[in-house]
Amino acid sequence: MSYEFFIGKRYLRAKRKQVFVSIITFISIFGIFLGVAALIIVLAVMNGFERDLRTKILGIRSHIELTADVNGSMKNYEAVRKAVSEVEGVVASTPFIFTQAMIRSGGSVSGVVIRGLDTKTAFEVINLGKMREGEIEYLDKIPPQILKQVPRQDAHLSGIVIGREMARNLGIFLLDTITIISPVGISTPMGVMPRMNKYIVTGIFESGFYEYDSTLAFLSLKSAQDFLQMGDSVTGIDIIVDDIYKADVIARNIQNKLGFPFWANNWMQMNRNLFAALKLERRVMFIILSLIVLVAAFNIISALIMIVMEKNKDIAILKSMGATSFSIMKTFVYQGLIVGLIGTFLGCVAGLAVALNLQKVSLFIEKVFNFQILPGDVYYLSELPSQVNYSDVIIIVIGTMLICFLSTIYPSLRASRLDPAEALRYE
Repeated sequence: MSYEFFIGKRYLRAKRKQVFVSIITFISIFGIFLGVAALIIVLAVMNGFERDLRTKILGIRSHIELTADVNGSMKNYEAVRKAVSEVEGVVASTPFIFTQAMIRSGGSVSGVVIRGLDTKTAFEVINLGKMREGEIEYLDKIPPQILKQVPRQDAHLSGIVIGREMARNLGIFLLDTITIISPVGISTPMGVMPRMNKYIVTGIFESGFYEYDSTLAFLSLKSAQDFLQMGDSVTGIDIIVDDIYKADVIARNIQNKLGFPFWANNWMQMNRNLFAALKLERRVMFIILSLIVLVAAFNIISALIMIVMEKNKDIAILKSMGATSFSIMKTFVYQGLIVGLIGTFLGCVAGLAVALNLQKVSLFIEKVFNFQILPGDVYYLSELPSQVNYSDVIIIVIGTMLICFLSTIYPSLRASRLDPAEALRYE
């Protein structure tokens, strides 16, 4: 151990007349601890939000949506799927039908997004989350044992699967009969009438994403085609790829291969504003929370200046004994770095402990204070997510230690320039 480090460490132990300096040092350590811990926890939450949003969005939605610009429908979709499967990077595909409608149950009415899916191929591409009640396979054919539980006059109806929040908001239960009303009317001798069909609720799903659970409903591909009178056409084809971050390149390759009138839209384009906002928010939060570390760094400067003023005689004696200006400077740099190292280490331990157990911590807080941190009807997610990115932790540690080092330069230079004769003149 070098004598500079030994002396710097000894100066952290305050004597009675230096208690105030010791308090400032403690405040500096606590400030760095608080800043590092807050940065780790907040960035972990932001990373968790982005990961969960991406997972849930790409569960219900595909990586690439292929549509045709002509009349909003696509014919010969099986031939198109075959051509798409030959593009490098494509893993699976499935046809889909998309439309907006209204759902009526008793006296309750709500807007709904209808998606028709092919149950044979859809689940290679999408993931509805958890089926809380019923089965998704009942969309194609409702088993006889299930039909026995519905009124005889409704036994011929097709099935529909709705989200848990929609079922809760409209008071819909499994095997209830609901009416879907299309905004696109049909011409009759009495004029244009809205298109309406009845369906049996054969399943209730929960994706964990409030927007989907409250507005999305699924029909079989055949039922959706019959309801919209589309014949053998579909709206488009959902595609998943082997690398989601190459979806834009693969989408361009698909579009170049198929040509006009096909249009391939990837998940980055469809959710660009959302993920760009998350990235910007993460950067802003990093900058704001870094100010806590900067405030602690100013405390380090204050404490070191006061110690330099207090230790004038000690510095003069060291110089008289042969210590160089550089050695004196190293002594106070070591002292500031020790403060930074202690605060950073404690902050890392506390930050990682909370970030890695954030779900348990949030449940404990909700239980103690009897409130929900993330109400599902307000936020996209119902649970507080967390994902520790260790590269972020390394950046935080390096940045904090760099700030602590820079804060020691001025007091150390001032100490190294002290004239021993001047300091000892009146002693």
